[in-house]
Amino acid sequence: MALWRSTFIVSAMTMLSRVMGLVRDVVLLGVFGAGKDFDTFVIAFRIPNFFRRLFAEGAFSQAFIPVLTEYKTTRTHAEVQILISRVFGCLATFMTLLTLIAMIAAPAIMYVYAPGFHDDAEKFALATDMFRLTIPYLLFMSLTAFASSILNSYGSFTTPAFAPVLLNLSMIAGALWLTPYMATPIMALGWAVIVAGFLQLALQIPELWRKKLLIPPKIDFKHEGVERILKLMLPALFGVSVTQINLLLNSIWASFMQDGSVSWLYSAERMTELPLGLIGVAIGTVILPALSARHAEQDQTKYRNMMDWAAKIIVLAGVPASLALFMLSTPIIQTLFQRGQFTLADTQMTALALQCMSAGVLSFMLIKVFAPGFYAQQDTKTPVRVGLMTVAVNAVLTLILIGVFKFMGWQEEHMALALASSGSALVNAGLLYFYLHKRDIFRFGTHWKKLMLQFLIANSLMVLALAYALTWYNGDVAEWLRVAQVLGLCMVGAVTYAVGLILTGIRPRHLRP
Repeated sequence: MALWRSTFIVSAMTMLSRVMGLVRDVVLLGVFGAGKDFDTFVIAFRIPNFFRRLFAEGAFSQAFIPVLTEYKTTRTHAEVQILISRVFGCLATFMTLLTLIAMIAAPAIMYVYAPGFHDDAEKFALATDMFRLTIPYLLFMSLTAFASSILNSYGSFTTPAFAPVLLNLSMIAGALWLTPYMATPIMALGWAVIVAGFLQLALQIPELWRKKLLIPPKIDFKHEGVERILKLMLPALFGVSVTQINLLLNSIWASFMQDGSVSWLYSAERMTELPLGLIGVAIGTVILPALSARHAEQDQTKYRNMMDWAAKIIVLAGVPASLALFMLSTPIIQTLFQRGQFTLADTQMTALALQCMSAGVLSFMLIKVFAPGFYAQQDTKTPVRVGLMTVAVNAVLTLILIGVFKFMGWQEEHMALALASSGSALVNAGLLYFYLHKRDIFRFGTHWKKLMLQFLIANSLMVLALAYALTWYNGDVAEWLRVAQVLGLCMVGAVTYAVGLILTGIRPRHLRP
């Protein structure tokens, strides 16, 4: 039940963050629209955000948590404090240097990550200025991820899970109240990002202090724990962040496409992050410290059972989420974003991207369970091998699909990028499971045959119910009526799916860890 409680806490806080994130996107797209200025912000902010997920929440957390958990399980509290101190000092030093180098090299970095902007001098200059303004966010969030990893390892999930809410609140405030005072309105979002990074770090400090884990930093790259973390982290830099690498590569491709392409992909991606964050990230956040502890205790039975439970919850939620996002793409995008500068054409283009991305939702979620199965055992090489293959698949799919769209004369080229992301995610999840199965770390048992039949029936009922309910949807009505219609559609889908699960014999006790 401890896993359920922790998952519920993380999921609840993530739900709050995602809801506020949707409010944020509604505000931002209403104020700025899906045009040139917002494209520059998305690209400029995606780069520090990418490195945050790559270094901080990605490779660093996956390497640090297993080592910290082992120290906590097998060593004294004083030794744990020394480890925290040395990691703190090394991480802060490295990220500070990286931030300064990035600020100096901003034009070159922007040329690499958004080469399509170079043909528009004004757009390129704005994106470069925005990047310089937002890159310190990387330093703040690296230290925030460090603090969150410590708290998660000690079973404290509420504060770290709540922290992202502050980013959404800060950006909403920047768009609504700071924009009128800026010579270049979109730059208000850059200042809002910096404030949010500071606030998210500050939020972690009181709880670390209460747990006597707020230790002054000391630089010592020769410390045994630091060396182990670095050895695990270097390959994990690639393996754990394949999804982010592919999304960043998509941004590069999108920079060559028509204005609005980056924004359409961003908006669609934000919608897929709702189920991914509520279930996938929540389960992944909770399961890594628990799996690391089971590995330290050499309890392989509990290890496999824990992964089986996590996979069950992922499939339970991921399949209906994927189907619902595909079927309800236009009503959802129209209701959330179509106002102000965000037009009907933007809705149609974003809905197409969302339909393509929805195909990869389940795979993205399963990766959050399968990857920790390796990292908890301090195996970072296997995910790297899988990651290399996945990036190659994404690149090949992207080239093929863009070629097909150009050959056919289709203007919706951004769909090719979304389809490639979904396809590469499927390959990523499939290969991770292949190696888990091959090494007898985890495999779907015979009980999954019955589960899959039950899930199939419940999801089929949901699809039929949504198909019928969609015939009543009318987007040409007042905004509040559109909201009511979408809420009604979501309710129809959720209730039908729940009834389907009950009719097939699934009960809450079957979902216990």
